[in-house]
Formats: sequence, structure tokens, C-alpha cells
Amino acid sequence: MTVVHSFDPIIGPGATILILGSMPGVASLAAQQYYAHPRNAFWPIMGTVFDAGPELHYDARTERLRSHGVAVWDVLKLCTREGSLDSAIIESSIETNDFNELFAEHPGIVRVFFNGAKAAESYRRYVATKLPLPHVEFTRLPSTSPAHASLNLDAKTRAWSDALRLGPASGSGE
Repeated sequence: MTVVHSFDPIIGPGATILILGSMPGVASLAAQQYYAHPRNAFWPIMGTVFDAGPELHYDARTERLRSHGVAVWDVLKLCTREGSLDSAIIESSIETNDFNELFAEHPGIVRVFFNGAKAAESYRRYVATKLPLPHVEFTRLPSTSPAHASLNLDAKTRAWSDALRLGPASGSGE
């Protein structure tokens, strides 16, 4: 088993939206970039919504997100896991990132989107009970991971585009 650490957030001073994953996968850890697996749908979706697609250099993509008030981080700060799958995370090893500090430093964040079920579940279980944020809307979106194959890229893109452009998706919730 390997102890894995998340990255610093991608965030700017005008952040209003926070996208939370669970923990970077092996390809992302190796590249030191969020969502680096070539089959992960995150950057193609960000290309559709914010012109921050994979054709741009990573720094340009992250700057484009910041310019749109979008922040990216992970719920987990560290955990023990073998491989990339969320299902391989050892629950007893989980340590979460410091959301008290993040929300205090960025009070403009009013919408949080979870990239998949594990991010939403981990936030609800380990963070939400200690940090009530009644002014923030929480929405779980389909995972952009290639392991989440029940939806194709078009379906994932529609769900994410609708939520990010128009507000929380219907049927959403923490």
C-alpha cells in the first residue's frame, strides 16, 4: 500500500465555484497535474465549458479556470491506496484537506461540485458535519474518471455543462 498526497488547490482570488475530486490517480501524481490520465473527461469537459481543454498547456488551462472563478481541489489530503481507484482507498487512513481555511480565505465560493460519488461521500462523512455552510450549494456530478464507464463523454459533458453554466443540476445534493 502507498500513502498518497493531494495537490495544492487551483484557486484564484475571485473563486465562486469549487470542484472537488477525491484524490489524484497514479497518472496525475506522476505528472503532478490534476486529471492527467489521458482518458479522464475532466479537461475535455472544461474545454467545452470554459475553453480550458487539453489542447492548452496545463498552466494555461488552470489559469483559464481561475479567470472564470473556478477552483479545483480534492477532499482528501492524504490516504493509503494501491493504484488509482477510489474503491482501493483505506478508509481508516483518510485525512481531509483544510476546508475551514479554504472557505475562510475564499468566502465568495457559493457552489461546490463533487467529481463523483467518492468525493461527495468523503466530504459529507468527514467535512460537512464539522463545517456547516448554509450559503453554499452542493452538487454531485458524474465522475470524469475513465473507471466510471456507465456514462459516455457526451453524457458526462452535458451533465457538467448544465450544472456549471446554469447552476446546480436538478436532483443534486450533497
